[in-house]
Amino acid sequence: MQSASNLTNATLASAGWWRRLDLKWALIGVSVAFVVYLSVMPLIFLLWQSFFTPQTASQAAEFTLGNYATAYTSSDTAKLFFNSLRFATGSAIFAFLVGTLLAWMNERTNTPFKSLFFALAIIPLIIPSILFTVSWILLGSPKIGIINLALQHVFDTQYVFFNIYSMWGMIWVEGLHYSPMAFLIMTAAFRSMDPSLEESAMMSGANIFQVAWTITLKLTWPAIFATLLILFVRSIESFEVPALLGLPAGIQVFTSSIYQAIHKYPSQVGLAATYGVTLLLITTVGVYLQSRLSSQGSKYSTMTGKGFRPRAVDLGRWRYLTAAFFIAYLLLIVALPFLVLLWSSLQKFYSVPSWDALHNLTLAPYRFIFSYPTIARSVWNSVLLSLSCATVIMLVTSVICWITVKTKLPGRWLLDNLASLPMVFPGIVLGLAIMIFYLYFDIGVYGTLWIILIAYLTRFLPYGIRYNTTSMLQIHKELEESAAMSGASWGHTFRRIILPLLKPGMVAGWIYIVIVSIRELSTSILLYSPGTEVISIVIWELWENGQYVELSALGVMFILALFCLVMLAQFVAKKYGIKEA
Repeated sequence: MQSASNLTNATLASAGWWRRLDLKWALIGVSVAFVVYLSVMPLIFLLWQSFFTPQTASQAAEFTLGNYATAYTSSDTAKLFFNSLRFATGSAIFAFLVGTLLAWMNERTNTPFKSLFFALAIIPLIIPSILFTVSWILLGSPKIGIINLALQHVFDTQYVFFNIYSMWGMIWVEGLHYSPMAFLIMTAAFRSMDPSLEESAMMSGANIFQVAWTITLKLTWPAIFATLLILFVRSIESFEVPALLGLPAGIQVFTSSIYQAIHKYPSQVGLAATYGVTLLLITTVGVYLQSRLSSQGSKYSTMTGKGFRPRAVDLGRWRYLTAAFFIAYLLLIVALPFLVLLWSSLQKFYSVPSWDALHNLTLAPYRFIFSYPTIARSVWNSVLLSLSCATVIMLVTSVICWITVKTKLPGRWLLDNLASLPMVFPGIVLGLAIMIFYLYFDIGVYGTLWIILIAYLTRFLPYGIRYNTTSMLQIHKELEESAAMSGASWGHTFRRIILPLLKPGMVAGWIYIVIVSIRELSTSILLYSPGTEVISIVIWELWENGQYVELSALGVMFILALFCLVMLAQFVAKKYGIKEA
């Protein structure tokens, strides 16, 4: 009898062990398959389409180099490549110079109102790129731009002082929009750098500019190079500025060429895929160089265990000039873009600010937006997609991060790299790759909301990895070991210990992904169909229809909603002491 009882207990224990093993490995297997499916399959089909493109609908796909021959033997391709590099390089340098100067003044000088400026510097990141570009069209257009009209009135001339529809106009808008990113990155670099070397140089008689050039910039060289690479990649994958400013001026870059190739009749999907592969290679090199630089940045470290407090450089009377620079910057990047949208949203037809136009103020554009046929559906689609995307990503990446951080499974480094692979995909290239994939792999998602959700999951997967990895590294393995010794299964441990401890980082990452996905345009522009529009697509359609005042009304409401989300994210991060991933 006792032998039978022992056998029964052993059988139950074995069954429990198998249940725990099945749950653990089932979740791991599903998560790994999910990441591989999202990250690898679109890339494979993008490459496939660039080499296998039938010339007619009835022709079978055969291997061909015709797309690459068309792309790289055309005289326009060299100009396309040059325009892309010029636009991305110019935007990156401009954004870096502005952001670094602001960061230095904020961290190293006694400029007034520094704390207020730092808080306001986050606001420009809220404004979607399409709305920022539209606002600068209303400010800098040769015909209707407020800045040009004001200067022409002051100087009594018809000369166009600022043409937004030019390469320099594109660089100005793109660089200005991404300068807050450079400011935040360089602020972190200056803040973590021991200023004793700078103070020693000043005590030796060096002036402010000598110290900044010979000491500060050299010590922050890794951050400088990384910032330039990030800005370059962001600019070269930009779609809104090249589409809204470049195409009307006849200036094409890779992203706008991909969009035009898809929307030609007949559609040149193979050529678009070829352009996409080229753009993907460029961004891959940039991301690779950035990761290599991050891994070798320790040799530039100056922070030690010894506490330090940087001494602000006394600018004397010059501090009023730097304060004026702060104010002018905020006017250019926050006040003027938002105010011109607000002014436009209160007009029946767009007109420049004047005393006469003040008598035409109306709320009609807002009433139009609330009665617009697709607005309710697009808001619902955007909210549904952003909430679903954020929830799925944060849950799946929690398992992925546990595998890569807490286990010693062979190949976990490959899983981490695969999960980060979508970082190199420009938004429009990712949309193209997914479009091609589901055209050939028909499972019923093409033309539905599901295909946009899949695109968002793929695009923002790396964000979830970064947030969850940061939180996972702070959880000691002893907690899991103690739970296991108490008889808890892996699933019980993960649900009752790991996830609650990950909660602050998961919530912050969830809110961030909601914000970036709800304003996404470049990925959605090739995937939407009637009935699956999102808010950014409605803004795009209003612009194409010339409905500027209605677009402005929607833009104002959209920016205010995003501002509330960002304030919520800031509150959560402050409450739980979460740092940005």
